[in-house]
Amino acid sequence: MDGGGAPGGDARARPLTGQRESTDGGPGTGTAEAIEAEALLSGTGAGAEAGIVVPWPLLFRHRMHHRVRGSSRYQWWVLWTVLAGLLSVNITFTVFVVALPQVARQLHTSVSTLTWTSTGPLLAFGIAAPVLGKLGDLGGYRRLYLWGLLGAAICVVLTASAPTAGVLIGARLLDGVEGAATGAASMALVLQVFSHEDRVKAMGWWALVGAGGPVIGVTVGAPVIQYYGWRALFWGELPLMAIAAVLAIVVLPGRNQAPADQQAPAVARRPGPTLGDRPPTPDPLVADGAVTSVWQSLDWLGSLLLTGAVTAGLLALNQAPTWGIASAPTLGLFALSLVFGVLFVLQERRVAHPLIPLRYFRMRNFVFPLGARTLANFSYMGGFFLFPLLAEGIYGYSETKAGLVSTARPLLFSIIAPVAGYAAVVVGERLSTVVGALVLTGSMVVFTQVGLHPSFAILLVALALSGAGIGIATPSTAASASNEVGADELGVMSAAQQLVTQIGVVAGIQVMVTVQASAHGGVGSLASFHRAFLVGAVVAVGAVLCGLMMRDTPRSSRRRSDGPASELPDGPTSELPDGPASPAAEVPPSGAEQAGAPEVRLGSSGAATR
Repeated sequence: MDGGGAPGGDARARPLTGQRESTDGGPGTGTAEAIEAEALLSGTGAGAEAGIVVPWPLLFRHRMHHRVRGSSRYQWWVLWTVLAGLLSVNITFTVFVVALPQVARQLHTSVSTLTWTSTGPLLAFGIAAPVLGKLGDLGGYRRLYLWGLLGAAICVVLTASAPTAGVLIGARLLDGVEGAATGAASMALVLQVFSHEDRVKAMGWWALVGAGGPVIGVTVGAPVIQYYGWRALFWGELPLMAIAAVLAIVVLPGRNQAPADQQAPAVARRPGPTLGDRPPTPDPLVADGAVTSVWQSLDWLGSLLLTGAVTAGLLALNQAPTWGIASAPTLGLFALSLVFGVLFVLQERRVAHPLIPLRYFRMRNFVFPLGARTLANFSYMGGFFLFPLLAEGIYGYSETKAGLVSTARPLLFSIIAPVAGYAAVVVGERLSTVVGALVLTGSMVVFTQVGLHPSFAILLVALALSGAGIGIATPSTAASASNEVGADELGVMSAAQQLVTQIGVVAGIQVMVTVQASAHGGVGSLASFHRAFLVGAVVAVGAVLCGLMMRDTPRSSRRRSDGPASELPDGPTSELPDGPASPAAEVPPSGAEQAGAPEVRLGSSGAATR
């Protein structure tokens, strides 16, 4: 490999992928550097003189990636690749609960002990998500995503071959950690290739797989468990993960990059400070001219403090129904979570490169979308957990019937979400979030009014409203919060979104179940369910209020014909002035404009003009 003074010695120092290509497959994809890299890998370039032999898998990957990268729909290739990986990971999430009685008999343990296979991953996810998201920002999202898929495969093998309950629970805890890695990295990979204007569309498809994957798992997995056993269910995941890994290696970008609309040539934009107007964020891997490693640049103390706050809070919520909400251990854990949270804020204020920059918490389009997401998931998942208890305990449904009827909720969620993502481009994220939260509130209200003998149609309508509401709101809340952060912090943003979702899920389940169990009349009383769903309705109203405080992503009235990466760059929407728009602001002409291309400027209406 040592080329000495031969030309190959210089060629090997260059990146194999050459100059960063444009994400929309535009003119930037055919650069001289990329052509030279192709020649080097094929053995016909300058490196051939030095005797460089490139393994054929690397050559195949490079050629296939270059071809896919040149597509005008490359961002959609990334989306489908990432969603294939997510489906391979989450398809068994819900159906495993169905197998718990069978698992308990085979491993000679109790179902109550095995409930940690469901609650444990939630705690592990909350602990690992922020740190892994930041590692993705520093070390690369594709690398984190592939490590997450490898971890998922290891978890599947350990789960399918678990000889004892302890090994099984440990494997599921590890599954929560890898879920944090794949979840944060995959969302960041999607966000970085879509423009700010189109991210809400991508998040709609994202929600489809997130909600629809478990539904597919229940439909396909239940017969597998019945006829072949629960272990066969997990062995069947391995081929899906292998396919997802191959697609990821070929399709996904090998390094982090700015979102599509931030790679376009400079054009005039709406006056007022935006994220792009601030001084560039110092590279955390370069300190005082010396390059540091990813591990050295991570805020370890802040990570530990945030981990302590999240762990104590989630554990308190998880154990509150057993210990009692006012018991000393529960209150002690809540107090410990608060202390860790305060110390985390103090730590982030003094470090040069914080885990989560505190300035984001002063942006309304960061805080309120995350608030709406948390509160909406509180109501949605609390109601999701309560309905089977209501159907079986009050209406006499069998377990199978209650489970099948319950799938109406995630089914509507997965169907509505992609449609809502495209609709939000037209009506705006604010209205979409408000409408979704109102529909969810309506679902909770219907459940507070059902009697002892409701019609089947009424129950289906209530379930459908719940799924439709969360499906309408989710793409808009995810896209709005993501549009506020810098391109180098998409990983920790993705982790933060999933973390607040987990907090809302755990809080909703535990609080609403506790209210139902402690209500006057006992667990089996219809009035106890009415009170629990009333709590869900009140919390959903909070999501409506958060939605009203959001702002829409600014969009141009028309797009130029050279692809999605050419749209006008958007800064954080919360930092745009509320007052009347200033006259059009001009910028120095780019090279293309000096060559005779029409000048692009932004008029007072916000539309691009030439």
